[in-house]
Amino acid sequence: MGRVKNKITITVNGSAHEVQAEDETPLLYVLRNELNCVGVRYGCGVGQCGACTVIVDGKALQSCDLSVVAVAGKTITTIEGIGSLENPHPLQQAFIDEQAAQCGYCATGIILTAKVFLEDHPHPSQDEIKQALSGHICRCGTHQRIVRAVEQAAQKMRLTP
Repeated sequence: MGRVKNKITITVNGSAHEVQAEDETPLLYVLRNELNCVGVRYGCGVGQCGACTVIVDGKALQSCDLSVVAVAGKTITTIEGIGSLENPHPLQQAFIDEQAAQCGYCATGIILTAKVFLEDHPHPSQDEIKQALSGHICRCGTHQRIVRAVEQAAQKMRLTP
């Protein structure tokens, strides 16, 4: 007997989408495979590396460890929903300015976590930034550039209404 796929409505980057998935399907798979949000990355598959981070109702959460049915009726934001090439979010621009992403695989999750963090902590110290991003694994060794980028973005975000 086959598994049952249900129609589930999720709101991603401001648009409602009806998807067909098994209730326990990870949100990550739906975002990448059904909605073409390829900035959400598969890393460890167990919610420990941060590559798959998205914002759900204002909280940074790992989409590999979150079922699609758990986010029905909630607002989901991916990296595609915070800025564009023409008008990047201050965090995206700061990552470019500071060359904070070497390979870039982890950057989208870090940026989304930093966005949520900066909304609650507009004047962070370096130690607070490091603590906020401690759940992310970056193997490229650009940690200092990442911290500088978040500091730069914090300053720009304080100046932008």
